[in-house]
Amino acid sequence: MSADARSDEVPAAYGQEGADPRRWKALTVCLVAGFMTLLDVSIVNVALPTIRTGLDAPQSTLQWVVSGYALAFGLVLVPAGRFGDMYGRRNAFVFGVVLFTLASAAAGVAQDPTWLVIARLVQGVAGGIINPQVSGLIQQLFRGSERGRAFGLLGATIGISTAIGPLLGGLLIYLGGDHDGWRLVFYVNVPIGILAVVLAYRYIPLLKPGERRRESIDPVGVLLLAIGVVLILLPLVEGQQWQSPERWLLPPAGLIVIAGFVAWERRYGRRSQPVVDLSLFGRRSYALGALLAALYFAGFTAIFFILTLYLQNGLHYSALTAGLATTPFAVGSAVTSVLGGRIVTRFGRPLVVGGLVLVAVALGVTELMVRLVPGHQVAWAIAVPLLAAGLGSGLVISPNQTLTLSEVPVVRAGAAGGVLQTGQRVGSAIGIAVVGSVFFGAASSNGDYSLAFRHGLLLTIAFVLVALAVAIADVVADRGVARRLARR
Repeated sequence: MSADARSDEVPAAYGQEGADPRRWKALTVCLVAGFMTLLDVSIVNVALPTIRTGLDAPQSTLQWVVSGYALAFGLVLVPAGRFGDMYGRRNAFVFGVVLFTLASAAAGVAQDPTWLVIARLVQGVAGGIINPQVSGLIQQLFRGSERGRAFGLLGATIGISTAIGPLLGGLLIYLGGDHDGWRLVFYVNVPIGILAVVLAYRYIPLLKPGERRRESIDPVGVLLLAIGVVLILLPLVEGQQWQSPERWLLPPAGLIVIAGFVAWERRYGRRSQPVVDLSLFGRRSYALGALLAALYFAGFTAIFFILTLYLQNGLHYSALTAGLATTPFAVGSAVTSVLGGRIVTRFGRPLVVGGLVLVAVALGVTELMVRLVPGHQVAWAIAVPLLAAGLGSGLVISPNQTLTLSEVPVVRAGAAGGVLQTGQRVGSAIGIAVVGSVFFGAASSNGDYSLAFRHGLLLTIAFVLVALAVAIADVVADRGVARRLARR
């Protein structure tokens, strides 16, 4: 590595005086904002029935309330990460939080379905701007075991926000009423966003003018990547409303565009810095970690999607009660995410392997409990296995994020984090589309929601097992490298 490259990896927050004393407070601000944006991925699911009642919205529009957010979120992650790398992550973070807060207020006062969909699209763009800055700031502000602890807290944020979204959504709807309770789901973001902006200016370090890198944003690369992501995600997030078989022509077209994007990035990289540094994928830790994350999120996110549908549509649970059923997973994930961040530097990828094994076994027990205890008592029957699955999940998300980004230069941290999170969003969309189609197919054929949930759960276990195979492959490769070094 050249001297210039080494100097690029020294973050602005680290000087001869050591670490920035504001780093933990800065991290807290980032995690609060990240929690807010990731929560909005799942919190709206339980609000859809009341949105339909309150706005007299058709089902096709309701689908866009959910899928439009996910699509816009995934679309801007990489270019937003690159922008933060170049011009400073605080500015990008604050802009994203302000935009998210304004869009949340607009969604809360929406008077018709179109208004709400547009506000959700803007929310998604803002969320996609915020999140790569969070992982980039962790790379910038923390080193060694502290970085593992910081990523542990980020992993806990990701896991808890996804799992607890239905519970908070159900609680807010209960407090606000069946007609307008859904508005509180959006209004709650406004005071949080205002506080985050104030604290961000106080605690998040700002790049000095001399530290900004004057590089092209690579507009052709950004456009190709955006088109490819849209073509891949659109038929997946619209799977329940767009039934035409022609929609499956879009993902292959998207892969062709992504191939063109890769070719362009290689060519562009010979004369300037591309939006995605493809050399990152030459690092096994990054390439396999990104693949593992996409596979795991395909199963992880789909669990709550089909569980909420099973409990609300099949067993007629209220939104609040259905949300409470996900709490054991959230609690388990919170505990081990923090622990996993602390010990990942000691155990490495085997820790992730152990977490994936625990998740797979616990979900298998969950399927057995649903089979043995059908009916209204099922939430109690699956509480313990969901707690165990959450404990395993906490040992997957944050340690994998730490390991995946461990060899990434700090000056590329935002873009690298954006690519990683784009893979997670694509994985989530694939998982919900595939698992959801199995669930809806089984439910519509015989009306047995218990059977439909079990079929969907088996498919989520399959995604987890494939992720486990990737993690084991990385462990085996690491041991092979260690043996070769030992023989020298």
